[in-house]
Order: sequence, then C-alpha cells, then structure tokens
Amino acid sequence: MITLISGTNRPSSRSIAMVNLYAAHLQERGVAYQVLDLAELPDDFIVSALYKNTGKSEAFNRLSSMISETDKFVFVVPEYNASFPGVLKAFIDGLAYPCTFKDKKGGLIGLSSGMQGSGLALSHLTDILHYLGMNVMPLKLKFAHIDKHFDGKSISNKLYQELLEQHVEEFIKY
Repeated sequence: MITLISGTNRPSSRSIAMVNLYAAHLQERGVAYQVLDLAELPDDFIVSALYKNTGKSEAFNRLSSMISETDKFVFVVPEYNASFPGVLKAFIDGLAYPCTFKDKKGGLIGLSSGMQGSGLALSHLTDILHYLGMNVMPLKLKFAHIDKHFDGKSISNKLYQELLEQHVEEFIKY
C-alpha cells in the first residue's frame, strides 16, 4: 500500500489534484494506495491534537494512523515561501517520534508557480525525512510553472508527463 500525501491544507489545491493524477497512474497498474489530504486536518489540530493533547483528536488520529500503517509514501508538496507548507511540518511534528518514518520509503514531487519547481522545498523536506530515518527515492520531480502545465486533471507538458510516468514506475519498484 502506498500513501499519497497532499502536502498542503489549502482546499481544492493543485497538490491534491496532482495526488489524484498519481493515484490514477497507480490504479492503472493495479497498485493499492490511499490518499492523505492535509485539508482534512482539524482547523485547530496544533492545539487539539499535539503535545499535551496527543491522542485526543479523532480526526488527527485517523490521518496519523494512515502513516503508521504504511511503508511507502509519495509527498506532493507545493512551494510556499521557498520551502514547503508549515502545516506539513506541524503534521510531521505531531506524529509518533522517533519511529514513524524509520526504514520506510518516500518519493517527492514538488509543485511551484515559479521557475525553481520547489527545489528548496524538496531539499528541506528531504533533510527532515532523512533525519527521521526515511529512505527517499533519488528521483524527485520539480514541476516549475505548474499553473501553465497542469489544469488540475492532466499535464500538458510532454516532459512532465514522461517524468511523472518514470516516477510512478520507479517508485512502485522502490
């Protein structure tokens, strides 16, 4: 089972749309997956689910259990202020430590409206995931100017299409 994570809590984001496209590729190949959309986090999870309130939020616990029950993850991460969204970091901080991601496998896809394709965001996230013991697949997709190449359902850029197909194939084998 692969867990696809939309790395923002912004409703109807490009990230969840890309997760859905990735899911369609997995479905075509008969690979089991589940979707973890951070838009489903409780609005107040940093107060109601973390630290002294660990284990008390059913909504957070449901999403957290998706992490603990899976060994492979694909993170679709938008670029926010030259990094990844703080909500993703807060979610990771709320997971069981130290073993939540230890010896598990991850794949990364960055989305950016700018020209760098979320490279710094993926670098920051990779550092955190490595610290937590995750093995991150070397092929990290950095989709720049995503708003020009992705309409929420399909990718118009031929290179991006090919890279996404390659990522799916490699991650299944990873």
